[in-house]
Amino acid sequence: MILHHISRKALVSGVRGLNRRLFSASRRKGLVLGVYEKEKDDDGVLFTEAAASFDSSVSGKLRELLSLSGPPLKLGKSRVFYGLHQDFASVAVVGLGKKGVGVCGKENWDNCKENIRAAVSAGCRQLQDLEIPQVEVDPCGDGQSAAEGALLGLFEYDELKSKKKFPVTPQLHGSADTAAWEKGVLYAEGQNLARRLMEAPANYITPTVFAEAIEQKLSPFSDRVIIHKRPQSWIESEQMGAYLSVSKGSEEPPVFLELHYTGSPDSSQAPLVLVGKGITFDSGGISLKPSSGMDAMRADMGGAATVCSAIVTAAALKLPINIIGLAPLCENMPSGKANKPGDVVRAKNGKTIQVDNTDAEGRLILADALCYAHSFNPRAVVNAATLTGAMDVALGSAAAGVFTNSNWLWEQLHKASVITGDRVWRMPLFQHYTKQVTESALADLNNIGKYSRSGGACTAAAFLREFVTANHWAHLDIAGVMTNKDEVPYLRKGMSGRPTRTLVEFAAVLATEP
Repeated sequence: MILHHISRKALVSGVRGLNRRLFSASRRKGLVLGVYEKEKDDDGVLFTEAAASFDSSVSGKLRELLSLSGPPLKLGKSRVFYGLHQDFASVAVVGLGKKGVGVCGKENWDNCKENIRAAVSAGCRQLQDLEIPQVEVDPCGDGQSAAEGALLGLFEYDELKSKKKFPVTPQLHGSADTAAWEKGVLYAEGQNLARRLMEAPANYITPTVFAEAIEQKLSPFSDRVIIHKRPQSWIESEQMGAYLSVSKGSEEPPVFLELHYTGSPDSSQAPLVLVGKGITFDSGGISLKPSSGMDAMRADMGGAATVCSAIVTAAALKLPINIIGLAPLCENMPSGKANKPGDVVRAKNGKTIQVDNTDAEGRLILADALCYAHSFNPRAVVNAATLTGAMDVALGSAAAGVFTNSNWLWEQLHKASVITGDRVWRMPLFQHYTKQVTESALADLNNIGKYSRSGGACTAAAFLREFVTANHWAHLDIAGVMTNKDEVPYLRKGMSGRPTRTLVEFAAVLATEP
């Protein structure tokens, strides 16, 4: 036993030494391959199709090294080998968990897709740490999920740092699953665009800069982008008094961004209208927020970022659907011109609103945007907003809360989220909550609930419903999923860009329905 142990140790040491020398001599490309957990009656290594083919090309050396290098790989774990193949300086083998798993009713997502995303991201990051510039990725049976895992896992916002992450270009290994891979790349790039917008400092992403950035991204697809050039006069002409009241506290001018993507062969098809809250910085206004953590409020335009990024992605995918995107953009700042607690403002539909808390500003700008959305005779209206801290308390980062008046719309959103793994969860829209915002001393509505600490996410949704006449409307409160700490393994710490992919998948599903 001792002799066997010594010989094995010497063999592994010798292989590692040779691998390091070969690696230092060549840094051409890296490769990420998948391996499944062993079945109960299986003593061997269970490779993916691509990994099995690679192992055959190196005469079984990969299987041998995996057996020598330690216990079987668990889900999301990776192990790197060097010098196995002349075309690849390093090969990262990643654990995919059990083979054949699918949609989990308890978790409300597809375990197989989530496992692939987590595993591929782990392998790509490990090769990034080794400064491998090009990485080929095993599709692992689902090229779209593999691409999403690679691009989402490698993203980090370091544009303002001198020392940046080593740039890595992931690409598909082999020729199979090319269409699925390319689709996954677009989905991931869409979410990364939202992450970039949300992560950037508020002095870099002002309402004007945000609108110009989206215009630049959408312009290659020859669709209509309207940045209302004299926004305040336009806002006034549209009688958006609630939106204007929030914007007047800042020196930065408000911008109302309107996106038109016409992908349906029938240009008269009723559009899907997506509305996103666009507060590019939220100080709370006169109802000033605590200074601790206020810097994260640069991402209070997460609703606008995800909605606009989803439309850019839908255009890149050439989805056969008509979509209109609306993003009321402004800052919420304290000044002599800002809203004061107790002020009354008038929304576009004529309803008056008592502003008892200036930090409940998102619902004010969305109220006017939702009224405007109905002018397009929409097929459905979906708005997204980092609206309430209460949503974070209720669901945390597990899922975005959905409040909707339509069972059909809920089913479509839920179906999309199971596929993307970026989950949604239905919340109540009871009249119980409506009464708490319609009982106001000075106006038709109050911008906070009668019992301000109770059901805050629900009363905010009830407030928004007062500006909705569409039969199919959904409000996504994404405050809980705004950031990622370590909950989603294929996203680094920081702003998450969620639920961009779910909105894209929702639009894709809607495009296939009559």
